[in-house]
Amino acid sequence: MRVPVRVELDSRARTMTLYWPDAVTQCLSHVALRRACPCAACRRVRIGGNKVSAREDVAIVNIRSMAYGVQLVFSDGHEQGIFPWPFLEALDVVSP
Repeated sequence: MRVPVRVELDSRARTMTLYWPDAVTQCLSHVALRRACPCAACRRVRIGGNKVSAREDVAIVNIRSMAYGVQLVFSDGHEQGIFPWPFLEALDVVSP
């Protein structure tokens, strides 16, 4: 499993940048990450044929390190999702 060498939050641009070991840089928007949350509640919304709603101004306020990824804490209070590194690496969204 690949693990980024560095993770940076840009609160002004509302992006999270992952720096992967092979010099690939990946930039993901906070709102896109919130809408892509892999937690059971968000997954249930998507399985039901709906989209996870998130305000455009949602922000990541904290990152909790997990051995296999990160738990993201969002400004709307949502913090159930653990984002595994392979899941994040597969995302290619900068904006919603």
